[in-house]
Amino acid sequence: MTDNLKNTWESYMLAWNTENLAGKRSLFEKSLAPACRYTDPLRKTEGWDELQAYMRDFHAQMPGCCFKTYYFLDHHQKSIAKWQLKNNDDTVLSEGISYGEYNADGLLIAMTGFFEAEPPAT
Repeated sequence: MTDNLKNTWESYMLAWNTENLAGKRSLFEKSLAPACRYTDPLRKTEGWDELQAYMRDFHAQMPGCCFKTYYFLDHHQKSIAKWQLKNNDDTVLSEGISYGEYNADGLLIAMTGFFEAEPPAT
């Protein structure tokens, strides 16, 4: 396991848990390429602004909740991470797996989250 990629991943996950926009941007600088792509069963984003808006929506829908990584593996600038979504009393609300791709500088360029989700309303 490469500590550098794990540190990058943890900074990215901390961005999900941070509500302060300036703090979130600082974490983006440490972990994400500006043109990064994010995909999960509910949404696709391109770049920091779209991802930040999605994170803001998450906090509005799930106040006080946060993500915790409990398993991380990487090789050849790719990673998988198992995580839990917990509420503020540390109860696990859901679990998922994420796949990451990193550039030569060790910044995430693509993140894909896998978790059970209700289909979007039509």
